[in-house]
Amino acid sequence: MKIGNPHGLNWRNPQFSQSDNHPVVRVNWNDAKAYIKWLGKLTGKPYRLPSESEREYATKAGSQTAFWWGDTISSKQANYNGTSDSYNGSAKGERLNSTVPVNSYYPNPFGLFNVHGNVYEWVHDIFHDSYNGAPIDGSAWTTGFLNDNRVIRSGSWASGPAYLRSAMRGRFRSDCTTDCLGFRLALTL
Repeated sequence: MKIGNPHGLNWRNPQFSQSDNHPVVRVNWNDAKAYIKWLGKLTGKPYRLPSESEREYATKAGSQTAFWWGDTISSKQANYNGTSDSYNGSAKGERLNSTVPVNSYYPNPFGLFNVHGNVYEWVHDIFHDSYNGAPIDGSAWTTGFLNDNRVIRSGSWASGPAYLRSAMRGRFRSDCTTDCLGFRLALTL
């Protein structure tokens, strides 16, 4: 994972081959918000980044395990660094060193693809060290710390398996771009 913008890389040229069926990468939180604004004007629909709570709920899809399919993981289930440390007795696997098309693995019971791995995903929330004081209605937590860290979820193609767990959360500054960070949209109905 390379953080920043070495050699002028961007979403059109992330450093590896991508097609229209791959997730966008090298977009920061502000880029994602700008895209949502553009898409909303184009379609007239209220798209947004999901809240951290919504993202975890959608990832778990009713499960109570580390991954929607259980407590172990293999390279046949998600795109991640399968050559790194094992997780919960899982066998080691492969590392693809790039994203894969969004429908490369089975969808979860909610019909969502790649909720574990492929790319870290921005959510709307500001990062807090704990959930003390978080909204209890599933909405994004947009107040609190006076920093520019935003929550990311899901792990990526460069992550070890522990970073793909449903409950795993991380943070990046909102202006950060990497070759393993993108976003997923939610639509308010």
